[in-house]
Amino acid sequence: MTTRGVVFVHAAPAALCPHVEWALGAVLGMRVSLDWTPQPAAPGTYRAELSWQGRAGLGASLSSALRRWTPLRFEVTEEPSRGTEGERYAYTPDLGLWRGTTGVHGDVLVGEDRLRTAMERAAAGEGTLEGEVRALLGAAWDEELEPFRHAGEGAPVRWLHQVV
Repeated sequence: MTTRGVVFVHAAPAALCPHVEWALGAVLGMRVSLDWTPQPAAPGTYRAELSWQGRAGLGASLSSALRRWTPLRFEVTEEPSRGTEGERYAYTPDLGLWRGTTGVHGDVLVGEDRLRTAMERAAAGEGTLEGEVRALLGAAWDEELEPFRHAGEGAPVRWLHQVV
């Protein structure tokens, strides 16, 4: 099954930019050259976007390749395709990696078992229900990445298609 998605590298130190391209290229099976622009939200870092097309599950592989470079801030999205839900990955050095399942409209989908666990944790005093739901939705990652997203408005995007 073929799908598509976007890699948003929100902030990368200059020295890591070539490593990011190599990591993405290794997963995609092709040379990747990104258009890096300064990231005003974190002076001294750069941002880039890459739209991709390939097999379902490729978003997970791209995220795994990028998370090895811990100073990065990034997000990877994968659109739903026939028989599979979409996915969104977000990474920050302080919070680590978050993964969420997404529906056709981009909403984060939370399964009933995860909701039940959140309710049980809140009932046991291990947190509040609001805090548990915020964690399931990746709220902390959204809050940390939001300034980086706004700083990238109007940046160039490059489409790459993986041979399937």
